[in-house]
Amino acid sequence: MAGPEQSQQQQQQQKVEEKAEHIDDAEMALQGINMLLNNGFKESDELFKRYRTHSPLMSFGASFVSFLNAMMTFEEEKMQMACDDLRTTEKLCESDSAGVLETIRNKIKKSMDSQMSGVAVVDRLQRQIIVADCQVYLAVLSFVKQELSAYIKGGWILRKAWKMYNKCHSDISQLQGTCQRRPSGNHDSLSADNANHNVENGVTAEALDRLKGSVSFGYGLFHLCISMVPPHLLKIINLLGFPGDRLQGLSSLMYASESKDMKAPLATLALLWYHTVVLPFFALEGSDTHAGLLEAKAILQRKSVVYPNSSLFMFFKGRVQRLECHINSALACFHDALELASDQREIQHVCLYEIGWCSMIELNFEDAFRAFERLKNESRWSQCYYAYLTGVCQGASGDLDGANGVFKDVQKLFKRKNNQIEQFAVKRADRLRKVSPTRQLCILGVIEVLYLWKALQNCSSTKLQIMNQVLQSLDEPSCRGLKHLLLGSILKCQGNIRDAVQSFQLAVRDEYGRQINSYIQPYAVYELGCILLAKAETVAKGRSFLLQAKEDFTGYDFENRLHVRIHSALASLKEVVPQ
Repeated sequence: MAGPEQSQQQQQQQKVEEKAEHIDDAEMALQGINMLLNNGFKESDELFKRYRTHSPLMSFGASFVSFLNAMMTFEEEKMQMACDDLRTTEKLCESDSAGVLETIRNKIKKSMDSQMSGVAVVDRLQRQIIVADCQVYLAVLSFVKQELSAYIKGGWILRKAWKMYNKCHSDISQLQGTCQRRPSGNHDSLSADNANHNVENGVTAEALDRLKGSVSFGYGLFHLCISMVPPHLLKIINLLGFPGDRLQGLSSLMYASESKDMKAPLATLALLWYHTVVLPFFALEGSDTHAGLLEAKAILQRKSVVYPNSSLFMFFKGRVQRLECHINSALACFHDALELASDQREIQHVCLYEIGWCSMIELNFEDAFRAFERLKNESRWSQCYYAYLTGVCQGASGDLDGANGVFKDVQKLFKRKNNQIEQFAVKRADRLRKVSPTRQLCILGVIEVLYLWKALQNCSSTKLQIMNQVLQSLDEPSCRGLKHLLLGSILKCQGNIRDAVQSFQLAVRDEYGRQINSYIQPYAVYELGCILLAKAETVAKGRSFLLQAKEDFTGYDFENRLHVRIHSALASLKEVVPQ
């Protein structure tokens, strides 16, 4: 006979089961993601784990949190756990047995039989989208291994995912069209040939809108990311059947961000990432770093009520401030985000990274040094790169002995042999160590990374003038080409186009420096091309310079990065159709 305690436990379990039967998993999943973005990572994880067996959607939520945790830490154990979780969710969605019946039973209990087929279609489409999502995340985890076999496997997985996204997007769009054409009060069945189902009243416009939002996230990201692939890889990617329509990608992400699907907040973050990080970095709309900022500010304004204390949204607010050259305001935002993310180490790291960069922009080398040193010691992403930034900032602040010690560590921390950023850091650190670093050379190193990461545009006129003076006083023959490239960029930011052109021309002619800094000439030719594009009478000449930068040079640092910028500049002429 069951005792009172056992009976009480059974009653509690029964209550949980009754509650689980009545929950709206789509609404709960959205709440879980919102909880995560409002700094409730632990609470979100617990919520999804508690209900992960209730439905494929909640299972996916749990797997997504696991994936996010793995991507933020890069710890092997967590990455394996994420793979296992994603495969479990995938199997649940692909099964036609108990899982399907349980989900449908929970959703349509007490519903009319005529509604069952509609709910079944919604469930089927939802499962297909989740499977595609799982495959994308599994591909990302595969790419992180940075092995040839992993790239091949990841590419094949992505191809399968894209086909599913495309099919689901088409099916849902057809269902929406049929639903919109149906007269009010008409109870005839809906149909979609591609869906291969007869859909009764059970499919509501609201359900279709949510599903469209769900598929639009992955569908839009595919379009957006492929549109940014270096041109010389586009042919291979197009052969795999991937598209690359940037406008379609942005439109789909915007649709997803305004939907009631659990991925709506993620679509919002993707849009903020595009407008505040990708667009200015790759100069996708030309050289105007303020492109997209109005859109980013509008998004932040709309979402401020939902995410009043989100460290991630505070981070993007800081990005906007930085791009508007309000560096002190940006620093305040990043410090606030750092404090809000007290329990989220990886979000703290992206905030520290921005604090380091803003400090470099302000030529506050001590604060930059402290931020990058902490990243070097704590981050698992690229200690080699952070060590180099630590060294140049430390040397620029005057601590040359300390900087020299850090430069020696860069080689030891060089792990990703095929990573162009780490290759660059190792070469630069090795050279500075061999010539014995001076404060001027370290400041040159700071200005160089500000240029390569397109941050000179964020510097005030006062700081640009200080950089100009430092470069003018530099008389190291091996750095002459780099000096002129950086001077040209600074003069361009200051509006002195005539002198900027002269500096870029000097950089192009520096054959001696080319042996050490192989990227100088192609970048200088590109800069000349961009200046010439600005005037109608020199557009043709500017275009020829861009083509020269693209075709006459190879094997230099950050080649892919420049190719993306060249492709964008050419596309802006409307002589090349944007991909």
